[in-house]
Amino acid sequence: MAPNFRIAVHRNSQSLHLKLLGDFDGSSAHQLLNVLKSDANGLARVFVHTDCLRNVHPFGQDVFQNNLDILKRQTVPLVFTGEYASQLAPGNNALVSILP
Repeated sequence: MAPNFRIAVHRNSQSLHLKLLGDFDGSSAHQLLNVLKSDANGLARVFVHTDCLRNVHPFGQDVFQNNLDILKRQTVPLVFTGEYASQLAPGNNALVSILP
């Protein structure tokens, strides 16, 4: 994992907010996937906030997008926000939204 990467987690009644901080690499991608897999069940939506990322490494982007199939059973909409939202959000997925 990038030494400066972390995920700040906040829950409210029906949503999970994940604020990504630091550099997003392959290990960071796995960490985000693990949080989504373990903490997103039963929620109305999950927000992935990207404004506090410094860099998104292409390998991290690929690892994240190519491993989203581990979330197949979950039908929780993912909402990506911030500067790096379009880089992390997978294309062609009805359960994914991108907000500026």
